[in-house]
Amino acid sequence: MVHLYGSAARFSMESLRVTKNFSSLNQQTGLESVEVSTMGNRINVSSFSISNPFKKKNKPLPIETVFKLPSPLPLWPKGEGFASGIIDLGGLLVCQVSTFSKVWATHEGGPDNLGASFFEPSSIPDGFFLLGFYSQSNNRPLSGWVLAGKDAKNEGALKEPIDYTLVWSSESLKIKQDGVGYIWLPTPPDGYKAIGHVVTSSAEKPAINKIRCVRSDFTDSYENDAWIWGPGKDNMNVYSTRPSVRGVQAMGVPTGTFIAQNNGAAGSTLACLKNAKANKNALPNSNQVKALIQAYSPYIYFHPDENYFPSSVTWFFENGALLYTKGQESNPIAINTTGSNLPQEGGNDGAYWIDLPINDSEKERVKKGYLQDAFAYLHVKPIFGATFTDIAVWIFYPFNGPAKAKVEFFNVPLGKIGEHVGDWEHVTLRISNFNGELKGVFFSQHSKGVWVDVSELEFDNGNKPVAYSSLHGHASYPKPGLVLQGNGNIGIRNDTAKGKIFMNTGEKFSVVNADYMESVYEEPPWLNYARKWGPKISYNIEDEIKNVEKVLPGKLKSVFERFVRSLPKEVLGEEGPTGPKVKDNWLGDEKV
Repeated sequence: MVHLYGSAARFSMESLRVTKNFSSLNQQTGLESVEVSTMGNRINVSSFSISNPFKKKNKPLPIETVFKLPSPLPLWPKGEGFASGIIDLGGLLVCQVSTFSKVWATHEGGPDNLGASFFEPSSIPDGFFLLGFYSQSNNRPLSGWVLAGKDAKNEGALKEPIDYTLVWSSESLKIKQDGVGYIWLPTPPDGYKAIGHVVTSSAEKPAINKIRCVRSDFTDSYENDAWIWGPGKDNMNVYSTRPSVRGVQAMGVPTGTFIAQNNGAAGSTLACLKNAKANKNALPNSNQVKALIQAYSPYIYFHPDENYFPSSVTWFFENGALLYTKGQESNPIAINTTGSNLPQEGGNDGAYWIDLPINDSEKERVKKGYLQDAFAYLHVKPIFGATFTDIAVWIFYPFNGPAKAKVEFFNVPLGKIGEHVGDWEHVTLRISNFNGELKGVFFSQHSKGVWVDVSELEFDNGNKPVAYSSLHGHASYPKPGLVLQGNGNIGIRNDTAKGKIFMNTGEKFSVVNADYMESVYEEPPWLNYARKWGPKISYNIEDEIKNVEKVLPGKLKSVFERFVRSLPKEVLGEEGPTGPKVKDNWLGDEKV
């Protein structure tokens, strides 16, 4: 019973105007039941709650929204196994499950200190079994998936665990959480491995038949991938996982589950899956690749101040690009339209290089590129045991322009530092072969880059992801703004903005390689040129540093000099880049 006296009672009586029936009072105050007594000026309220219009409401967490692509998936052209929903790993059938029931959640710790949520997969198809639970940080929309498995031949590919071990519980954790969470590790039978954890909201062990373990010949080693959550108050951390070895020939298959590590050890017996027979039936055929590009071709936006745009390789060759040979520098030769007279054998030995036209006016014209004729060059390749397809979208720029540095409050041009001829950049689409859905995009950034989950991408014109090309340097970023390549407030500026000029990579593209289709696509000769696409630029770095230091206060001069000398040659622009086929990611995974 709550008692209101004096002014509070007078306020309640006057402003709420209690009448013979109290329906209006209940609506205005949120009272569940009201008893009014005329004993003096006292009101007895058995359940009282007045809403405060000035009280700040809790903002919904991003994970409370289930991510969906802006537009529905198209009906993919017919093919063998692509987008059929099920992939055969050589006797173990797997499907992707992306519907979940929340088991437990925390509301602090992890990325952005927003906590994480733990889910049990639901709506598993008949005959398939759960392999592990799902977890995700709360700082982005729910967008994950896990694999479920089915024994294709009833030959013991799956078995129930024989027990569970409690890895960790949140009982003693003094943080915001929904109840108490318990993370369990299945104990597999001999010859089998656990793929994922089980999460419960009670201390009772999960049922033995809750999950299945996988026969060892269908498993591969894993490694930690992205950090999902950690309370910051003990040694417990949760990570997503991925196969340890990744590339065109690697057969490890990610499962979408998570790893819980208490003191860095528990859970180390988990495994990922493996395509045991190297089955590639789920990869897209040529018609399906064309449909994927039409659905997901990235839009690349250039900075409003950009001066150096892409071109096609053919335009570059036709407009005066020259091939130089070491020892015969005074006698460069013109390059054929397809690059058929470029050296096709040998590695990056410095024996040959490409440069701009000799004539100064022609050189300046070619530097600026020709966007109207620019092509996207596509490399289509299997990844994750052919359960996913990567489409690397390569863009060629004739010239990488000069860089700028930010040194505390000073923005200073770097002269020739950062300039080089021939600039190859790319973004990579990662597509699920289970349903043809885009799952992530890799943005290349100066020899490395970053993967961005599909739920955090910007889209244009349906399901086409947006990439922002940095001013002059052409590194790719998922959002506009400034990214400093350096330490603290000192670094190379990577400025991006949504200018009026952009490139729709789906308008003009050429598939230059898809080895798994064998002879469907013919490689252009220039693709097998393994030397530099630009000359080694000779400039005195001491002079360039001194020119910049003229505008810097004394204390910043030495700091700036140390920073510049720490930059790799590729950033300094001293050497031209190699072409796409020479990059590590041609056969391997992207470097982050």
